[in-house]
Amino acid sequence: MSERRPQVSSLARRIHGWSWQAFPIGMGTGAVYVTLSAIEERTPTLTTIETIFYFLNMALFLLNTMTLLLQAIIYPRQAWRLMQDPVKGIFVPLVVLSFATIIIGTINYAVPTKHVSPDLIYGLFWVYVVFALVTCFPMLMIWFNKPHDLSHFTPAYAFLVFPMMLVGVVAFNVLNVIELEDSRALGVLFLGYFFQGLGFFMTFFYICIYIIRIMTTGFLEGHQANGAFVACGPPGFTALALINLGKHARELLPMYNLVSPQAGEIWYAVSVMSALMLYGLAVFLFLFGVIPYWFKLHKHLNEILGCWALTFPNVGWINTTKVLAKELNIKGLLTVHAIFTVLIFLTWIILIVLTILAFWKGLIFLSKEEDVIRDTVGVEVLNSDADSIEQEKHSHGVQGHNHV
Repeated sequence: MSERRPQVSSLARRIHGWSWQAFPIGMGTGAVYVTLSAIEERTPTLTTIETIFYFLNMALFLLNTMTLLLQAIIYPRQAWRLMQDPVKGIFVPLVVLSFATIIIGTINYAVPTKHVSPDLIYGLFWVYVVFALVTCFPMLMIWFNKPHDLSHFTPAYAFLVFPMMLVGVVAFNVLNVIELEDSRALGVLFLGYFFQGLGFFMTFFYICIYIIRIMTTGFLEGHQANGAFVACGPPGFTALALINLGKHARELLPMYNLVSPQAGEIWYAVSVMSALMLYGLAVFLFLFGVIPYWFKLHKHLNEILGCWALTFPNVGWINTTKVLAKELNIKGLLTVHAIFTVLIFLTWIILIVLTILAFWKGLIFLSKEEDVIRDTVGVEVLNSDADSIEQEKHSHGVQGHNHV
């Protein structure tokens, strides 16, 4: 008589089927208010919209972290399997990037209203730095411990370094609310430059490998076509960080009499020049990804999560457009920034509708019943089977010995 199959609830299937690929949804939500916050003409309606997206991003962050924590507790083998997965594992560091968007949003919306103090923001900055390091290095060790086929390489592999690269972006936002007379500002400035350089050059190596890959196999196809937009993230965010860090260095270095009397102006000038060159690279990589995109993408709803790469990697060069418009006095770039900010907003609306539809149809974040059962009772079943086999062998051994 066969044993009755255990019942698996839909909630259990959802928890088991959740993955780190959920974090790009929150990052795409954060991309909306980060780009909107850079718009020159401020209105109460615009601020309200940004605040709504800010709280929505925090809600998504809590949902994802709590669900993955439950998964690690209830289905530890599935959690470990996801971290070691060559595709899904690269999304683990995105939890740190999601935290970065929350810090930036807190600076933009909570500090001006006095709900959060600059001292807390300074503390959050160090929390982010530690969070980035303890996440990136273990994942890099896991990823580099196995060989990878370069013919399947995608710029999304650079996610493993993205959190360290974004320290510079978080740093200049923190400097916007810390008094420059505060000696802590100098540490934030230098740390921002340090990690921005580390992160950019590491991700630049990934971009080089990406160019070699498409030279040998052609443009990325299917769900990988979304990863092409990740390539424009490092130069875009680095350009944005350099200009803003340079503006703070312009004031901080002379104030503390560091390097030389002209060091602040030199750092600022070099930052603007370097940012302009990196901005050109980011725009090129964006066009390089967007022109063949529609023809290479597989229009399957179960691959919708990868499409969120259309949003957050582009924030860097889009906001750099606005900064360059101010620094170089090119008014037309303000219009370009406004246009792409609207496009990011419209892209978010389309993607969130399709993601909800895919979730409702069970195409994403839903495991099969047998997979849940295997990870729930698999160990117990294997152990009981092994014990039964050992007992059976022992029984046969004893009987054979007595017979002899």
